[in-house]
Amino acid sequence: MMNQKSTSLMTLLPLIVVLVISNTANAQLRTNFYNATCPNVEALVRAAVQAKFRQTFVTAPATLRLFFHDCFVRGCDASVMMASPTGNAEKDHPDNLSLAGDGFDTVIRAKAAVDRNTNCTNKVSCADILALATRDVVALVGGPSYSVELGRRDGRISTRASVQGRLPGPGFSLNQLNTLFASHGLDQTDVVALSGAHTIGFSHCNRFSRRIYNFSPANRIDPSLNLQYALQLRQMCPVNVDPTIAVNMDPTSPNRFDNAYFRNLQGGRGLFTSDQVLFTDTRSRATVNQFALNNAAFGRAFVLAMTKLGRVGVLTGNQGEIRIDCTTPN
Repeated sequence: MMNQKSTSLMTLLPLIVVLVISNTANAQLRTNFYNATCPNVEALVRAAVQAKFRQTFVTAPATLRLFFHDCFVRGCDASVMMASPTGNAEKDHPDNLSLAGDGFDTVIRAKAAVDRNTNCTNKVSCADILALATRDVVALVGGPSYSVELGRRDGRISTRASVQGRLPGPGFSLNQLNTLFASHGLDQTDVVALSGAHTIGFSHCNRFSRRIYNFSPANRIDPSLNLQYALQLRQMCPVNVDPTIAVNMDPTSPNRFDNAYFRNLQGGRGLFTSDQVLFTDTRSRATVNQFALNNAAFGRAFVLAMTKLGRVGVLTGNQGEIRIDCTTPN
């Protein structure tokens, strides 16, 4: 019979194994990964992203959101890019149906640009291209630029079922956000910093309509919402409006990556419950106030959080593959 000490050790072993595997994979990511095989990969991706961005601003929020949705499901393996003839891929899950096509198109164009270079053909993963493109769109809209760790391989599996319960919902509490993010090695400061990505982009009316029409029997409008802002939202999203109509996440500077998002939270102008709770919950309010006051502090925290996010569940070395076509396994 095992004693209590032995039992405790056996309980810890699976966690230790997971941590060792995770740390080993992370250690294989490095900023100069393609120096010998495709030394100009960053320039090739950046040029393709800039060309796409000149066509439409949506390129920026769409690509950023695509990266987040990819990493939080199966890890940063570009599985969100894959298509299924039977509608059974990650992108087909209801939580991913609102992902804008411009994000997918950005990665596909960047991959084509990289592969046209004879030194780089089929040497750079779609997962790494998505990570680089995300950094580039953030910089294009005024956000911080940063070094991207590279060396990810592409996953071969993408299913609707794998998305269930893996992404934060617009009605999440801080406890729910912290628990979900902690499962990926991200802390509460990372939660607040990554939520700041809502300084660009948009949401559809059906994602927040309950807050402005049917919050509770006592309050038709969520009392944590600024009343004037709630009435403006009602004008943009009437009761019988097409639920796919989009509203800017940041009502003050929607086309610039800045700390206005946090000042909006201070004024009750967080579009989602999961946004506003960052200010209404006293545990995260100080971080919101810090970022609202200091854009540079927000930028530093965002870069750190994005770097940590980019390590989530990565495939490296002989794992996965480098897809020839980002939308299908080889």
